[in-house]
Amino acid sequence: MNLELVLITGMSGSGKSVALRALEDAGYYCVDNLPPELLLAFVTLEEQIAAGQVAIAMDVRSAQSLPIVPSQLRELQRRGVRLRALFLDSTTDTLVRRFSETRRRHPLSALADRPGDELAGKPDLQNVLVEAIELERELLADLREQSLVIDTSVIRAAQLQAHVKSLLAAPASQLTLLFESFAFKRGIPVDADYVFDVRMLPNPHYEPELRPLTGRDAPVADYLAASEEVAQMYAHIESFLTHWLPALARNQRSYVTVGIGCTGGQHRSVYLVEKLAAAFSDRWTTLTRHRELDQG
Repeated sequence: MNLELVLITGMSGSGKSVALRALEDAGYYCVDNLPPELLLAFVTLEEQIAAGQVAIAMDVRSAQSLPIVPSQLRELQRRGVRLRALFLDSTTDTLVRRFSETRRRHPLSALADRPGDELAGKPDLQNVLVEAIELERELLADLREQSLVIDTSVIRAAQLQAHVKSLLAAPASQLTLLFESFAFKRGIPVDADYVFDVRMLPNPHYEPELRPLTGRDAPVADYLAASEEVAQMYAHIESFLTHWLPALARNQRSYVTVGIGCTGGQHRSVYLVEKLAAAFSDRWTTLTRHRELDQG
């Protein structure tokens, strides 16, 4: 049995330690902040001792050697390692708030703290922090491109742990399609490969008996199913994905995230996510995530 390796990378403050704990709970042997120079040697050692599941976290503290990681990942795949790369991301505003709340120093603050970044004779710490975050995005761009991106901006630690476990439960040998409902008022998920706006559709929120329900409930589903506009929107999204998903699979994509957004993330987007997931489940490995409902 080939080694299964999960590589966790991402932005500082995005929840990598939370994801690593989820994998440890799931039975993975976990290593935090492994230097990239040791990756191939470490994997070789784990193969020799017949380890089954290993998870490694790397971050920008290894900035100087991060550029070698993409080529290492390709080499591991050529060697038959079952590799999954996860990239945790959050909006810059969210990361600034988290660093401010915890009073932690960003690992790249020293690089971003350049002469001239001063206000009233004191360093403008927020400007330095934003610059450090943007520098980190540049350094990690290649790794992000090769990974499944998970947006942790508006989810709690328990949600992230459950999300990571559900993603890794899906077969690794084929494309996995993730449908995600969300509310535009809370921002577009940064992990979405495609985003469809359904706010122009009839809104059950304005029907008093439907307002407390969700798109998973039969009365809401019946209400939306009776709308010709909803049917047209569903048909257009279904047709688009049916046409392009095979091309993405041929391009060796492991995951595709489709975001469906409405105003509150409760009725229309949830209904369409459930309907689309059911339609594609016989063609692809399909997962659902309801960002706003899961908050409850």
